[in-house]
Amino acid sequence: MRRAGGEAPPGAPVPSPEEEQRKKATVIHAVYLIAALDITWMFLQFSVTPYLAKKLGFDTLWFGYLQTTVGVIQLIGGPMFGRFADLFGARLALSLSCSATIVFFLLLAIANHPAMLFIHKLPTVFMHVLPASQMVIADLSEPENCADALAKLGLCFGIGMITGSTLGGHLITRYGETFTACVGAAGSAFSLLLVLKFIPKTTKTQAAAADAHSQNTNKSVFSVGEITRLMKFPGVVRTFAVKIVAGLPSGIFQVMFSIIALDFFKLQPEQNGYLMAYFGIVNMFIQGGVMGPLTARFTENSLLALSVGVASLVGLAQAYMQNVFQLCLTIVPMMFSLSVFNVITDTMLTKSVPSTDTGDHSYVIIKSFIIKTWLFIEPALLLCAGTMMGLCASVQSLLRTVGPTVGGFLYVNYGLPSIGLAQFVVNAGVFVYLLRPHLEKTPERRE
Repeated sequence: MRRAGGEAPPGAPVPSPEEEQRKKATVIHAVYLIAALDITWMFLQFSVTPYLAKKLGFDTLWFGYLQTTVGVIQLIGGPMFGRFADLFGARLALSLSCSATIVFFLLLAIANHPAMLFIHKLPTVFMHVLPASQMVIADLSEPENCADALAKLGLCFGIGMITGSTLGGHLITRYGETFTACVGAAGSAFSLLLVLKFIPKTTKTQAAAADAHSQNTNKSVFSVGEITRLMKFPGVVRTFAVKIVAGLPSGIFQVMFSIIALDFFKLQPEQNGYLMAYFGIVNMFIQGGVMGPLTARFTENSLLALSVGVASLVGLAQAYMQNVFQLCLTIVPMMFSLSVFNVITDTMLTKSVPSTDTGDHSYVIIKSFIIKTWLFIEPALLLCAGTMMGLCASVQSLLRTVGPTVGGFLYVNYGLPSIGLAQFVVNAGVFVYLLRPHLEKTPERRE
């Protein structure tokens, strides 16, 4: 029987099943609140950084370098955090993430020099509240309810995205970047208090905790051998290659979006907040009403090809857009392609390895969850509770490492159309590659 607070001390009265379920429900509801607050503060920060960078004299290239710094740090932190959570548990991981977020916002609040903008990104190596939240919910939910419990994190993300973007725009317009960053630090401190108050020391069953300990006793937080072993499973290298190559062009647009909104579309902080809120609404609609029917009806390979094909057309449309209205029209197919692409590739990767390498629960639960839930900025971070899921997060960080530098070069030298055309060409090539097996089988059937 699972206990929300871990193994009871010797001689302590054993709680009744009803009381135990109430404790679990309280913890899960607290995790939902922590996750929604974390996303709120994250999008609050997205409202601050581009405008503060402009005040400090950053041009497009240097803003790209700043984003690359974040990608490098999280590229290192992705696998390490996955192993850290496996070894030390979700509560400690949540506490570490919330504490890092507080430091992050405090450094942002006192940033008055270009160098400080780079320094304040260092805590992002530990800022993974969402994966730790996923671990707690997966540990405390019954197997038959786990997918639905985890899927609600997608709703928390949408709420936080809309709230954080709108709140950030209003605060910057009225009180400035420093005050907005202080609000983020205070909010993160409140999240940490919620963790210390409601999250138990251990969220695993006694048997599961003992099994995990025996498996991890001789394993370090960062194991190159473990990563190499996972890469040898059939289909993993191919899926990673597609995820990186096809994901790079759209990743460039994502990481450059803040500077594009500021420089190309000339949006003010409040207007940018409303636009990001629109992203959140579209995201919630797609993951709530579109992803389920699609994944139930079509195969993974078909959906992967569909997402890459749609991304290619989105790139072509973005190459010729001239105003915010046209941008809003491209957001719907863009969010659709990104949702399908990230969900399917992460599903294929977790399916390629044993369940022991994707977390403590079966692949079926994880697959049901990632079909229902997707995160726009860092979709795979929610799934990095195991080593393979940490690698999924690292792919996104790799794209954020290369994307800003490449995007800044293209934008400065060739303009916004070059980013869209690059996405069109690269994704069209990957689309043809994915269709090649089907095209080769067709003549054989005719014969």
